[in-house]
Amino acid sequence: MKRRDFGNGPGCPVEVTLDLIDGKWKGVILYHLQQGRLRFGELRKLMPRITQRMLTKQLRALEEDGLIVRTVYAEVPPRVEYALSETGLGLRPVIDALKAWGDAHKMRQKSAAVAAPQPRKKAPVENKDVPADAS
Repeated sequence: MKRRDFGNGPGCPVEVTLDLIDGKWKGVILYHLQQGRLRFGELRKLMPRITQRMLTKQLRALEEDGLIVRTVYAEVPPRVEYALSETGLGLRPVIDALKAWGDAHKMRQKSAAVAAPQPRKKAPVENKDVPADAS
């Protein structure tokens, strides 16, 4: 994945960080790897909505950016594990803050949904043109 060069320009530090963890899945992958080393299949189970192709692509980008370490064990069948690098571990407070904000936001949404007035059901309208005992 091609990265912008922030070394020569006035790039905002927030932009630098977001460029590294951009997209739908990178932050989620980093969050799960805070548990420790995980294999590809374990990550897939933790994120059932991600495709195999997208997970592979995101893991490669995170490895290229130095946020995770990929370890291949010379076994049959080969075993591959992913873990946070030292740089990736430095993102722990950022990922934890994103999680805390997300938890609080979900609670606000639930509270707002409960507090919102429910639409009243309209009472059935009687047809006064038809006598009640006419069948």
